[in-house]
Amino acid sequence: MRVLVVEDARALAAVLAEGLSDQGMAVDVAHDGLEAAAKLDVNAYDVIVLDRDIPGIHGDTLCQMIAERDDRVMVLMLTAADSPADRVTGLTLGADDYLGKPFHFPELVLRIRSLARRQPAARSRTLRAGGIALDPLRRIATRDGRHLDLSVKEFAVLEALLRAAPAFLSAEDLLEQVWDEYANPLTNTVTVTVGRLRRKLGEPPVITTTPGVGYRVTAGR
Repeated sequence: MRVLVVEDARALAAVLAEGLSDQGMAVDVAHDGLEAAAKLDVNAYDVIVLDRDIPGIHGDTLCQMIAERDDRVMVLMLTAADSPADRVTGLTLGADDYLGKPFHFPELVLRIRSLARRQPAARSRTLRAGGIALDPLRRIATRDGRHLDLSVKEFAVLEALLRAAPAFLSAEDLLEQVWDEYANPLTNTVTVTVGRLRRKLGEPPVITTTPGVGYRVTAGR
C-alpha cells in the first residue's frame, strides 16, 4: 500500500511517515499543497492523509481536486479542525474519512487500511494464489493452512505480488510499493527480503524470478 502524508508540521509528518512505514506501508511526504499536487501527478497512491490547513494549495481545495480526478484516491483528513461542522464540511468536500487531532495512532492505521480496501480498484478481502491466502485487513497469511510468521516488509512484498499476480513486479516496482520514494534503486533490499520470504513460504517454490523482468507468484494449484 502506498500512502501520501500531506502535513506542514514537519516533526509530525516525520513521525507519521516512520510509524506508517513500520506498518508495512510505502510512505511519501508533502509539506504543502503544491508539493502534494506534484507528487499526485507522478505517483499512484492508495490513500492520502491530508491536513486541511496547509500552505500552497489549501487542504480543502486539494481535497476537491483529488475528488475530481479519474484515478480516484481515498482521502483521510487528519486535522485539528474537529467540530461536527468541520467534519461535515470536510466530508462534503470529498474526503472519505475524517480524524481529528490529537489521535490514537492504531486507529489511524486501521482507518487507512479500511480506506484502501474501499478503493474502487481494491480487490477482494483475501488474496489467493499457489496455496497462499493473505488477508490484508487482519494481517494474516497462510500457505496450505499453515500460518506464515512474516515481518512487516515480507508481508507487504507478498501482498504486492499477490495483487499483481500473475503479472511480474520488478525490484523497482517493489521498492516503490513497499518502501518509499527515497529507497535506493541499487540496494539489494528487495532480493534479501524476497529470499527470506521464499524460505518462509517453503516448498514447492511459489515465487519465481525472471532476470531482467522481476518477480511473480505462480498460480500453482
